[in-house]
Amino acid sequence: MDLPDYIATLRKRWLTIVVLTLLGVAAAVGIIRTSSKVYTASAQIFVAASSQNDTAALNNGNSFAQSRVQSYTSVANSPAITTAVVNQLGLSMTPNQLAGKISADAPLDKVLLNLHVADHSPVQASRIANAVASQFVVYVENIEKLSAGSAASPVQLTVIHPAQVPALPTSPKVKLDLILGFLGGLILGLLAAAARETLDTRIRTLADVTVEVHASVLAIVPIDKKASANPIALRANDHGPRAEAFRQLRTNLQYISVDSPPKLIAVTSAVSGEGKTSTAVNLASAMAEAGLTVCLVDADLRRPMVSTYLGLVPSAGLTSILAGKAAIGDVLQPVGQYLTVIASGPIPPNPAELLASAQFRTLLHALAEQSDYVVIDSAPLLPVADGSEVASAADVSLLVVQAKHTNREQLHRAAEALDRVGAHLGGVVFNMVSTRDSGTYDVYYSAERAGRRAART
Repeated sequence: MDLPDYIATLRKRWLTIVVLTLLGVAAAVGIIRTSSKVYTASAQIFVAASSQNDTAALNNGNSFAQSRVQSYTSVANSPAITTAVVNQLGLSMTPNQLAGKISADAPLDKVLLNLHVADHSPVQASRIANAVASQFVVYVENIEKLSAGSAASPVQLTVIHPAQVPALPTSPKVKLDLILGFLGGLILGLLAAAARETLDTRIRTLADVTVEVHASVLAIVPIDKKASANPIALRANDHGPRAEAFRQLRTNLQYISVDSPPKLIAVTSAVSGEGKTSTAVNLASAMAEAGLTVCLVDADLRRPMVSTYLGLVPSAGLTSILAGKAAIGDVLQPVGQYLTVIASGPIPPNPAELLASAQFRTLLHALAEQSDYVVIDSAPLLPVADGSEVASAADVSLLVVQAKHTNREQLHRAAEALDRVGAHLGGVVFNMVSTRDSGTYDVYYSAERAGRRAART
């Protein structure tokens, strides 16, 4: 993926990223609200060597104090000190429990030692810290006396900054927790978006189509929520974007093969529900609108829908002719001046065999001699073999791909199915594309609608 792909993914999956980021922040807020507040009080102790008269001795004493102060940090929560503090303050905890509240640190090359005590009560934290500091001074000086074997300690410890009552808790760290929650949610959102993008193989853009099939996109049909109620675009809105998309398809078909323009046009799809019947009906209507004589054949003998779309009689049609029970003229149903329709007829038990027969090919060529174009609505390619049989009999096949419905594997297998039977894939009809993805339509027709409103006023 390159930068534009990442940007497209962010635009596509922004809701997932936002939701998970907000959940991360909400989790941080929940932790902050449910966590007990902890206050930390600190006391600072100055460590110096015993008084020396000459400069050399003073320097040696300072070096000695620096070397010793680092080791004192491990003494702060020793049992001797914690036991003395518990007894001094009358605390309701054991020396071991108190030891867990005490910590110490000493800056490098300094003779300072910092004692820290954490507690849920700020007052209690400061009381314990000062008590620990006092006991610490006594304990360390006694240890140094014993170590030196003298009556005086070689070091002197002084509490230079007694612990104060802390005003703010040190835990939970509200800002840090919120930042971590935000970053954690954001990272999780980005990972989830990347995972969804990787796992989601549905065809969404023109680039997705061209990766899987080596054919041109002849038309982009924008999604129309009213299409189910008004399937014929030219009747629903003669100047709408769907109608213009099918006019564009009609025009582009003329350039598939200039020397030998196709007359037998099969319309199919990878799987059902992608809009192949709607495309076939609207393509035939657009051709008839241009004054071309068109015969529309419903060759989907498993789920025929052409007669339902056009309000025709389905009881006699293609299967009637192939079974020898009717002639072409007996089942042709006119729709307007230039369009005639052959419905599917009774559904047979062996659709694939009928469509693979020589009679079917003979019928198509007979229809092609009587009309400028024959548009054939066939079954989907992947579930059954019917669609491949029709495609092999036609001059050219149109593959209908529904945006955000067909996946890459289905499209690839559909193209392979056409190639195996030697069918000529003339192009792809990218169907039910959102206005965001088909912005050229949206901009043009928004301007057109604005112009019509201005003319009325």
